[in-house]
Amino acid sequence: MSKKYFINIAKLLILPLCCLLGITSLSAEEVSLEYKGLILNAELELAEGKSLKDSVILITHGSLAHRDMQTLTYLRSLLNEFEYNTLSINLSLGLNNRHGMYDCATPHRHLYEDAVDEIDQWVGWLKDRGVSGITLLGHSKGGAQTALYAVENDNELIKSVILIAPATKTKEGSKKLSAQIQRAKMLMAFDAPKKMLHGLSMMHCKKAQASAQSFLSYNQFSPRQDTPTLLREIKKPTLILIGGQDEIVVGLEEKVAPLADGKRVRMKVIPTAGHFFRDLNMDEAVEVMDEFLQDTAKNN
Repeated sequence: MSKKYFINIAKLLILPLCCLLGITSLSAEEVSLEYKGLILNAELELAEGKSLKDSVILITHGSLAHRDMQTLTYLRSLLNEFEYNTLSINLSLGLNNRHGMYDCATPHRHLYEDAVDEIDQWVGWLKDRGVSGITLLGHSKGGAQTALYAVENDNELIKSVILIAPATKTKEGSKKLSAQIQRAKMLMAFDAPKKMLHGLSMMHCKKAQASAQSFLSYNQFSPRQDTPTLLREIKKPTLILIGGQDEIVVGLEEKVAPLADGKRVRMKVIPTAGHFFRDLNMDEAVEVMDEFLQDTAKNN
């Protein structure tokens, strides 16, 4: 095992204390931009001795989460240790300058596709600052949204894509919400997309309020929200990391395996990892990312 692997074991042992004390990276800086009347924010962390011109990994969180969930803060610390710069964004979810988890009591007016537009804003932000290359990285639903961005924006600055436990979409999953979907479709048919519905299942929110348009954007079946379907269209080198114990995104390995040619699409299963790749599972995942990124850099 590498020297960095053992360094990161030591870091992991002190991580909980650091979190309790509010200690953050000395190189960390919150940055922001304005988009459609909202302030979008992100955490920029430069590795020691690096600048933006040395490329950046742009990280998108999952569903209703945020950039500072423990999975992502530890991921960023490991990537910085491996000398990679990171920009970890908070999706607005329709809220101004959003931080922390989305409160389930807040009505949902955001759309699934908003994430793609906001990722694009941050790609533009990095481009304006002279970044030499970008790796897109997304976790969970953020992984599927990252994949959709990569399909729809074959930007020359995008050098590679990394998806951690990316979400899938099935017709069976949508059928479970068929009654709620029909209610939302009825409002859309009557030209009332912003009409609020109550008592909905919206991701982990079980009694949510959501506009008809918002609810349908996340819950109506669409192959554009299914990572394995999107993998067929991504042109950039892509790494899929799968947790062998993932109980949230189930069956991903079987769906991705036929597409993993070891070149354009690589797949790695971490047997002991759950959906959030906790503790040393993330160390192993970053070792795999490093190898992938080094190989990608050689071929660019």
